[in-house]
Amino acid sequence: MSLVVVGSLAYDAVETPHGKVERMLGGACTYIALSASYFAPVSIVGVVGEDFADEDVALLGSRGIDLEGMERAPGKTFFWSGVYSDDMNDRTTRHTDLNVFVDFDPKLPASYRTKPYLFLGNIQPGLQKNVRGQMNGVCVTGGDTMNLWINEFRGQLLETIREWDFLLVNDSEARLLSGQSNLKQAAAAIMAMGPKTVIIKRGEYGALLFFKDRNGKTRWFTAPGYLLDQVFDPTGAGDCFAGGFMGYLTSRNVDLADPAADHRELHRAVIYGSVMGSFCCEKFGVERFRTLTRAEIDTRFQEFQDATEF
Repeated sequence: MSLVVVGSLAYDAVETPHGKVERMLGGACTYIALSASYFAPVSIVGVVGEDFADEDVALLGSRGIDLEGMERAPGKTFFWSGVYSDDMNDRTTRHTDLNVFVDFDPKLPASYRTKPYLFLGNIQPGLQKNVRGQMNGVCVTGGDTMNLWINEFRGQLLETIREWDFLLVNDSEARLLSGQSNLKQAAAAIMAMGPKTVIIKRGEYGALLFFKDRNGKTRWFTAPGYLLDQVFDPTGAGDCFAGGFMGYLTSRNVDLADPAADHRELHRAVIYGSVMGSFCCEKFGVERFRTLTRAEIDTRFQEFQDATEF
């Protein structure tokens, strides 16, 4: 089984209480793909500029990521800079240069179109829908969104997520999209919009999973956040959660539309998502992925099991 990931490839400048980095590899597609690559083969669709470094291409390639869908366009790569608060629960954007990303029009190589798993990163809903329409063999489609699309492109967004199997959002986005302050009610409202599985990220407090079981009953599962000694940089942690979640589902060939699917696989996918998000925070940007091993991932997964067993 293999996974197609669509989204941004970027460079970031980040400042946290632990230091400052002027330029590091980033972008949702980058984090999702690197995270998912520990579980299943990954193909990416994105655009970079002429300044995209060979060493960063090499990092993606070292994880076996298929780069056929990575377009190189004249100009500079998408760039974002921001600074985090002392507790790193809030961040302020200092600068955003869309550069080549402003004209991003994802076109899937023919070899991608029959792949069974698709994750649509945080891009304009119309583009997400267009990509979904190019896939003629997809089994599971999921993605995320943000406040801008919810507020300014609500009609397009609702039309787009109607075709999805799951939606991944944070708690504020869930409340905004649903109009409900209670997260259980918010999840129910979102599930009525189309996705039968909803994951609500809660930062350091973990994540909530809502889904329909084989009897049509809404079930829920909660995972704590992993307790790190120090959080160096939370940039990309949510995207790494997405990569771990989707990568695990892909590796297990889980069909979310199958009423006989084992719901415990969804539980495990959430835990692997939390594991991957925690590793991301241990160093700036994608640096942790240069040394991370699958053995370390499975050891931390076991730590989650030990910490939550009762």
